[in-house]
Amino acid sequence: MKKAILALADGMVFEGYSFGAEGETSGEIVFNTSMTGYQEILTDPSYKGQIVTMTYTQMGNYGINPEDVESARPCVEGFIVKEHCDAPSNWRSRKSLHQYLAENGIVGIQGIDTRALTRHLRDFGAQPGIISTTQSDAAMLVAKAMKLPKMSGLDLAKEVTCKEPYTWDQGDWDLASGYALKPATEYKVVAYDYGIKRNILRLLTQAGCAVTVVPATMPAEEVLAMNPDGVFLSNGPGDPEPVTYAIENIRKILGKKPVFGICLGQQLLGLALGGKTYKLKFGHHGGNQPIMDLTTRKVEIAAENHGFAVDLETVKDQVIMTHMNLNDKTCEGIQHKTLPAFSVQYHPEASPGPHDSRYLFQRFVDMMEKHKVQPRRHGDAEVEKILSTNL
Repeated sequence: MKKAILALADGMVFEGYSFGAEGETSGEIVFNTSMTGYQEILTDPSYKGQIVTMTYTQMGNYGINPEDVESARPCVEGFIVKEHCDAPSNWRSRKSLHQYLAENGIVGIQGIDTRALTRHLRDFGAQPGIISTTQSDAAMLVAKAMKLPKMSGLDLAKEVTCKEPYTWDQGDWDLASGYALKPATEYKVVAYDYGIKRNILRLLTQAGCAVTVVPATMPAEEVLAMNPDGVFLSNGPGDPEPVTYAIENIRKILGKKPVFGICLGQQLLGLALGGKTYKLKFGHHGGNQPIMDLTTRKVEIAAENHGFAVDLETVKDQVIMTHMNLNDKTCEGIQHKTLPAFSVQYHPEASPGPHDSRYLFQRFVDMMEKHKVQPRRHGDAEVEKILSTNL
């Protein structure tokens, strides 16, 4: 096996072996605590700009198949595992993890102490790093890593968004028949693509929505001209603050159509309301986060993937916190007090799971139904007055 080196910006170095593509790659080093779902993680556009470390010991043991992707290709910058399994055993597998990464030019490293790396990231925070199979001088790699840009200030949504609008007609998956045909649709939804995951689209469709996906930069006027019943704000990578075009568009839509946001969508909604966001030390990445729905007091186990969060104190005059992370008490959900808008920081569409939070798609449908039965269109001046609370 060819040797590979992982070098962090703070000088920490790990030596291991190459798998996937050979070469050199860089990005923010983060860790994910999921035990399964590596294919969904690799293809989640929210990981653009990041190199993902899996804390579970073995990856690749059930291979890769074409049904479980969340976008057209892997979006991670690199992949770090303790042990790669090159002999997958699963009837759905079509190729190995190594083959998949190599075909898509994703550099991986295996054979390092991922527990030590995870503890280091927890202590010192997520940070830039480099994986290289071509450079054996660790000091030189550390020097290069120190010059890499940090995640704060990067607008990565523009790099993963779609180029043109498109419609989505695929529903949920089951073992017997695969992906369902599009069910009867009652609600027209326009989904802003800041890096949208396919399972979000599937569950919106399954809930009875006819979904049109539009680029992150599409003006609000064009979205409103489609006369949707609701507007969805997707997940995505990077820092929300530089995504000013999205923030401005959301402000123009608020009060006119029901709005539902997930992950980056929540952060952009918070900024559109005049709030602030901040970077977490090492973020939340995994499929086992405990979230309390404060409206019901029920605890859900949820999937998360984010490095930024809404500062609740900066928007508390306008919203109520609906969900809270029980590990660190960060804000995981908000709902506006007067406007038809709500969001969550975590991923209710989690694929492959858990599925505790799928009810939120029905909550969006219920909001759209209420708005159709009792339409309440806020005028521009009225919305500006509401939003000016925090500006």
